[in-house]
Amino acid sequence: MKDYPNPFILQRADPYVTKGPDGFYYFTASYPAFMNVDAGYDRIVLRKSETVIGLAAAQEHTIWKAHNEGVMSKHIWAPEIHYIGGKWYIYFAAGEKENVWNIRPFALVCNGQDPINDSWTELGKIQPCADDNKSFTEFSLDMTYFENNGKHYVIWAEKSGDSSIFMAEINPDEPNKLISKPILLTKPEYDWEKIRFKVNEGASVLKTDDKIFIFFSASGTGSEYCIGKICADVNADLMDEKSWYKYSEPALQTSDLINESGPGHNSFVVDEDGNQLIVYHARPFSHFDKNCGSYCDEPLYDPCRHVRIKKVNFDEKGIPLLK
Repeated sequence: MKDYPNPFILQRADPYVTKGPDGFYYFTASYPAFMNVDAGYDRIVLRKSETVIGLAAAQEHTIWKAHNEGVMSKHIWAPEIHYIGGKWYIYFAAGEKENVWNIRPFALVCNGQDPINDSWTELGKIQPCADDNKSFTEFSLDMTYFENNGKHYVIWAEKSGDSSIFMAEINPDEPNKLISKPILLTKPEYDWEKIRFKVNEGASVLKTDDKIFIFFSASGTGSEYCIGKICADVNADLMDEKSWYKYSEPALQTSDLINESGPGHNSFVVDEDGNQLIVYHARPFSHFDKNCGSYCDEPLYDPCRHVRIKKVNFDEKGIPLLK
C-alpha cells in the first residue's frame, strides 16, 4: 500500500472522498473558520485527481460561496459529493447570519457532468415527506447517502433531545426529498458518546458482501471526538430499527493513535490499488494540551483538524477494523 502522508491535507475537517463514474477521485471538506464564526465556514471546495494520493496536492476549487445573509450564510459544514441517478449532488449543512445555530441540511445539483467546471444550482433545504412534520425542525446536519438492493437512503444527525442519527429513503430522481418517515439509528448511550456533549453525528457507510456498517462520530469536537459503529445484514429490512446492531466500544479514539487526537467525521474510499481506506480528520496530539498553535476554547473554531488516511483491515468475520 502507498505511504499516505500524515497529515494528508491540512486544516480540512469532515473530509469526504469518492470515485466518480469518470474514474477520477473527488475530495471535499469543511473549509475552516479561524477563532470565530465570521472568519470562515463560508464556501464549498472540491479537488480532483486520478489517484487518491494525488488529492493532497491537487488544485482546490471553490464551487459555491455562502450567501451574505439569510439561509445558507453561516456555518457551511461537512459537504459531501454524491453521484445519484446520473447527476452530481452535494449535501451540506448551513446556518444563517441572523441565527448561526439554525443549522439545516441543504443540497446543490451540478448542471453537467464536470463538478469542477460546470455550474451548480441550489435545491434548498432537504424536504421531509408529506406526512412527516418532525424531520429538519431542529438543529440537523451531516447528511450522507448510500444505495442498497435498489433502494436509496440518506442519513443525517438531528438534535432530537440529544444529537442522534436518523435514516430515511429517497427517490434518486429527487434526492433532496424524503419519501419515508425516518427511523432512529443511534443516539448517545455510552460514556464515550457523552464527553463534553451528548452527540452522535457525521455518519459514513461502508458496505461489505454481507453487511452494511455505519460509522459515526461521538462526543464534542475536541480531543474527545471518536468514532463508533452500527451494522445490519445487507439483505435485512434497513428501515426496521431492529435490523441494526450497535457496538458498545468506539471503533477509533485518541488512545488508538500516535500523535493524533479526536479522530472523527470520516468517509471511506477504495484507492486505485484496491485498498479500502478510511479518510478522517484528527488534531495533532498537542491540541490536547492546548499547544497546537491555533488553540481556541471552542474547538469548532480551531482549524487544526487535519485530514488523515488509514487502511481499513478486516477480521476473520469480515468486520472492518479502524485501529
